[in-house]
Amino acid sequence: MQILQEQISVHAVRTHINSPMQPMLNIAVRAARSAGDLILRSSDNVGRLQIDQKGKNDFASEVDRMAEREIINIIKTAYPEHSILAEESGVHKGNDFIWVIDPLDGTTNFLHGFPQYSVSIALKHKGRIEVGVVYDPLRDELFTAKRGGGAMLNNRRLRVTAQNSMKGALIGTGFPFKTQQHLDAYLGMFRAVTIDAAGIRRAGSAALDLAYLAAGRLDGFWEIGLMEWDMAAGILLVKEAGGVITDFSFNDKYLESGNLIAASPKMHQLLYQLIEPHVTDNLK
Repeated sequence: MQILQEQISVHAVRTHINSPMQPMLNIAVRAARSAGDLILRSSDNVGRLQIDQKGKNDFASEVDRMAEREIINIIKTAYPEHSILAEESGVHKGNDFIWVIDPLDGTTNFLHGFPQYSVSIALKHKGRIEVGVVYDPLRDELFTAKRGGGAMLNNRRLRVTAQNSMKGALIGTGFPFKTQQHLDAYLGMFRAVTIDAAGIRRAGSAALDLAYLAAGRLDGFWEIGLMEWDMAAGILLVKEAGGVITDFSFNDKYLESGNLIAASPKMHQLLYQLIEPHVTDNLK
C-alpha cells in the first residue's frame, strides 16, 4: 500500500510538471518571486514611500506600482501578445490569454509592518483560470496550481482539510472595509459563524487566505466585495486542492460579484447554511 501511495504521489508530481501550461506557470513563479524580492527590499523604508489613496480605506504605494511593473515586464518579455488585468494599471489588451495580477495583496498590512501580504498572479484562457500563483515573500512560501494538475506549496501537494463540522473549525474572512453598504449583512454572517465555529481569522490578504485554505490551515473562508485580482489565483488553488467555491447564490458568479464562500465540500455546505439567511438581494 505504501509503495502504491508513493507511485501515485510521484505520478501526481510528474503530471503537475509535464503540462502544456508548465512554461506559463514557470513565468508566473519567476514574476512572483521577483516582485516579492522587490517588496522585501522595500519593507525597511516604508516610512519614506509615496502612498496614494485610491478610495475609502484603499491605498497604493510606489512599491505596489514597482512590483506590478516588474511582473508585467517579465510576462510581456515571455508572452508579448498576452493580455493583462492588473490592480494598479488596469487592462492591457492582447489575445485570449489574460494575466490577472495583484502585485501586493495586503498593502495596508505592508504599510504598517504587519507580516501578512502576498503577490498573486493568475492566468486565464478564454475565461477559465489555468494557472495560479500566490507567493508569500516573508515566509518564502510559494503556492502554485495548474488546472487539472493539483495545488502545491513549495513542491508539496495540498489538500483542503477533512473537517466536517463547524465545531472546532477555523474560518477565514475579510471585512467589507472599502464600502459599508453591506456591513449589516456581513455582521449577521459574522455573528452566525462566530457562534458555531472555533474561531475566525481576518488576516488582511484574501490571496493568502485562500492559499491557506488550500493548504489546510483554514477550514473555510468567505468575503464580500473582492476584486478579480484578489482571488483568481487563490480560487484555482482551492479547487485544485479539492475545495468548493460558490457565490452567495450557490452559483459560480464569484468573479463577477466579488462575493464567495470557499471550503471543502462538507464545510462549504455548513458555512453556506450559516451565511445564506443574511444574504440581501443586492449580494446575490
